[in-house]
Amino acid sequence: MWFGVPKEGGEGPQADEKRVGLTPAGIRDLVEEGGQVVIESGAGAAAGFSDDEYRGVGAHVVYSHEEVFGRAEMVVKIGRPSMHEMELMQPECAILAFWHLAAATNAYLAQIASHDLTAIGCEIIQEDDGSLPVLKISSEITGKMAPQIAGRLLESGSGGAGILLGGAPGIPPADVVIIGGGNLGFHASRAFLGLGCSVYVLDIDHSKLEAVDRHLSGQVITAHATHENIEKFTAFADVLVGAVLVTGEVAPIVVTRSMVQKMRSGSVILDFSFDQGGCVETTRLQGPAGGVFVRDGILHFAIPNCPSLVARTASQALTYSLLPFLETIQRRGLRETLLLRSDLRRGCYGYRGRLVSSHITKEPADITRLLVEG
Repeated sequence: MWFGVPKEGGEGPQADEKRVGLTPAGIRDLVEEGGQVVIESGAGAAAGFSDDEYRGVGAHVVYSHEEVFGRAEMVVKIGRPSMHEMELMQPECAILAFWHLAAATNAYLAQIASHDLTAIGCEIIQEDDGSLPVLKISSEITGKMAPQIAGRLLESGSGGAGILLGGAPGIPPADVVIIGGGNLGFHASRAFLGLGCSVYVLDIDHSKLEAVDRHLSGQVITAHATHENIEKFTAFADVLVGAVLVTGEVAPIVVTRSMVQKMRSGSVILDFSFDQGGCVETTRLQGPAGGVFVRDGILHFAIPNCPSLVARTASQALTYSLLPFLETIQRRGLRETLLLRSDLRRGCYGYRGRLVSSHITKEPADITRLLVEG
């Protein structure tokens, strides 16, 4: 099978994407399995991988975006493809990417159908127990990054409150409120706790609160994410972290603008749900491009592709999480792999032009039936 790795870019948030779909190490494994990989020149440069490294492991380096999409049977990329990129694909080919289609327009969804594509979303590949193996590693990276982002924004030179996260002798540390106790929220909690912060975690799922409490030895304060509790905890937060996830859906707004207006001036909001629409009302007001901005005296961080800030680490982690799927596809083909692997099957938004996910259509086609029928 021919795999294609294009250079990221485009309009909006994707213009700043620095990750690459596959690292040289990942391509080496695919080539050893008998696969062929075509990669666009410079695709890995922002993540620290040169064209020569890709050539050294057997990849075919080309100098045309169109050639990558035209030759590949399966494209592996980070951000969802543009309409133009979908037009470049061969019929019945597949694109594996972070599609984030919950907020996509009807015109965009129609493009998937009109070009007979199979669209697989890294963010909705889901195992039988409900876990999200590919999204998990990106969430872990984002959670671990949270303190360094918050710490920089809290600095006086950034317009923040001038607070040191971990405090100092006789001076209390920052109060960090995390809404969402899932994978991202847990790793953010542990990272902030390691710096000596006072950490509070809110979630609607009691089992997640129990897990956070157990794994962090009771060192964080947990509470149910009721409207009253969110309002109460937000008011004293030096750092507010939005880590709300509803798989494949637009994130609900759980922090209203009136809550934000009660926060202390110079405090920081990190809305890591922004790639799914945002869980804080004031980040929604910024529009889909997001960014770092001040609203109502509060510094907001709303960047949809946060792992791109550590592009090399994030690209390596993503490659390792995708390889088991890609190697099976190389050995057995996409159709048989989808029949064998329910986790990858759940990750399909579309199969050969038919929308098959309830996340994006009220009447999804039955992907299992489509696969059986061939």
